[in-house]
Parts: sequence; structure tokens; C-alpha cells
Amino acid sequence: MALSEQFFEEDIHPIDIVEHIAEHHDWSFDRLGDDQIAMAVEGQWRTYSITLAWSHYDETLRLVCSFEMEPPEEKLSALHAALNAVNDECWAGAFTFWAEQKLMIYRYGLVLAGGQMASPDQVDTMIRAAVLSAERFYPAFQLVVWGDRKVEDAMQVAIAEAYGRA
Repeated sequence: MALSEQFFEEDIHPIDIVEHIAEHHDWSFDRLGDDQIAMAVEGQWRTYSITLAWSHYDETLRLVCSFEMEPPEEKLSALHAALNAVNDECWAGAFTFWAEQKLMIYRYGLVLAGGQMASPDQVDTMIRAAVLSAERFYPAFQLVVWGDRKVEDAMQVAIAEAYGRA
């Protein structure tokens, strides 16, 4: 049964949908308020912290997927070059590095203007796309920062990995 088939009410808060999805996948989560939820999703490379927040002001469901990264100061320019290359490959969402918090961030916003409703399948896909993007590009970031690889070489690993899994 599709996730969307479990909802029959018309006006379901987007964060209620996210909470239901987290329960469905058995992800640990914490409802931080009516409009925000945080969860941990286990990936192959690491556990990702995912926060979703609903903004009534601009009718957007915002997703932030993060993982710790502590590059040495001398590697920041290489990391920024890798971010540019990675973001060229991302059609939905984008990566950024929050230096003060030492976090790599993938973020995406689902605009639901005009009273539109997010479907559970949309929200589930949004979360899974964030984790898949983090999993796909995590090795490239690591190779650039810790493996002294050129951005182009690191991106080949990320691209090859995307096509090399079943």
C-alpha cells in the first residue's frame, strides 16, 4: 500500500505527514514543535540528521539534511570547489558547508503555495532524495578533503557509484 493511501483527511499538517513517515520507516525522531521535526536516518556511510520545518509565511516545507565534516582550514577552497561540482549534479536541492557548525548541509524546499497539500509520497521521496544525495556525494567530499584527490577525480567516484549499484 502506498503511503498516500493511509491518509484520507484533506487538511493534514505537513509535519504530521513527516511524523507518520518516520514511524512507518522506524526512524528515530523528535517532534520539536507543531511546525518542526528532527529525525535520524541511517545511511551506508553515516547517520544523517534530518530536520523538516513548515513555514506558514511562505508555505514551504523545508528540509535540512546534515552530517559532520571538519575539514582542515587549508582544504576549504578544495571543499568549495567540490561543492560547486556537486551542486551542478543536483537537480533538486543543494549542498552547502556551514563552517561555524562544521556541518555539511543538503537543503531543499517544497513550495506548497495556494493551500496545496504535500502528499505522503512526495514527502517520503523528498527525504529519500536527501539521503541518497548525501550518500552519493559523501565519498567525493571525503576524497577531496582527506584523500588529496582532485575534484574531477572525486566526482568520477560519485558518478560511478550512482551507476554501479543495484
